[in-house]
Amino acid sequence: MAAFDVRAALHRGLVIPACPLALNASRKLDERRQRALLRYYHAAGAGGVAVGVHTTQFAIRDPKHALFEPVLTLAAEEFKNDPRRLVRIGGVCGLTPQAVREATLLRELGYDAALVSLGALKSATEAEMIAHCREIAHLIPIVGFYLQPAVGGKVLPRSFWRQFAEIENVVAIKIAPFNRYQTLDVIHAIKDSGRTDIALYTGNDDTIVLDLISPYPVRIVGGLLGHWSVWTQKAVELLVKCHSEPASPQMLRLANEVTDSNAAFFDAANGFAGCIAGLHEILRRQGLLEGLWCLDEHETLSHGQLAEIDRVCAAYPHLSDDDFVAEHRDAWLR
Repeated sequence: MAAFDVRAALHRGLVIPACPLALNASRKLDERRQRALLRYYHAAGAGGVAVGVHTTQFAIRDPKHALFEPVLTLAAEEFKNDPRRLVRIGGVCGLTPQAVREATLLRELGYDAALVSLGALKSATEAEMIAHCREIAHLIPIVGFYLQPAVGGKVLPRSFWRQFAEIENVVAIKIAPFNRYQTLDVIHAIKDSGRTDIALYTGNDDTIVLDLISPYPVRIVGGLLGHWSVWTQKAVELLVKCHSEPASPQMLRLANEVTDSNAAFFDAANGFAGCIAGLHEILRRQGLLEGLWCLDEHETLSHGQLAEIDRVCAAYPHLSDDDFVAEHRDAWLR
């Protein structure tokens, strides 16, 4: 059997949900529902799944929870039963020794690539950050990650991304600064590098559709998104539209509807404090999660967020895949 070509798969442009963490009322891993989420994404037509990333909660690495390896292992076991090969991405965090340990585990578990968070290197120089990324890339293909500062990222200038593009084992970049200027920094750095084998993915949950239909110098071909961890079947349909239909007033209207929905799910009004709980609420309503529980007991919906979620669910039923989930949920929860 030919080896899986992760570069080719990513270049096709995929829906890659960032997988939430399924917990029970005791804030312990709910393996049954965690597996159900992965089955949902597969059945919905996602082209990949990202596990151990921000939406999975960075706190899974905290020794008092010790969930990083169990969650990554559970997902790897579920992937083995995958009749349609998904791109398997795992998150890598921390300073270089931790990041190397995590990347090694991903490789051992059969993941295709590591999404590299630089949040722990806030005081590092560009050269130190590039050296950090090279260490990880020696172990496993890497996906760059421009995470917005509001949720733990740092500003990464165009010069950083130009150097990052020189790392041979870079396969993609997730652009998620929620900022047009910084998004363009990444795009122009990749264009200037001459690399045509690095796939660009939007992580800008506030401008998903516009990123996907805009004629940038280097096209953004897909999304690796927390937002796409809900209503995933419709996200797959949306990406097909973005690839096949030119920009039009209808597409621009859809872009605004998706952004309005994201504002409610991600709790933009409160600095994204309820962003994970908001996604959990949609999955709870669909019966895939039992509750909104996060590892941090103080992390929940913000004041007024539930009403905003009610509003967008009522306003945009065409963005929801409730019927699809209801039809298949029991089988996924078996």
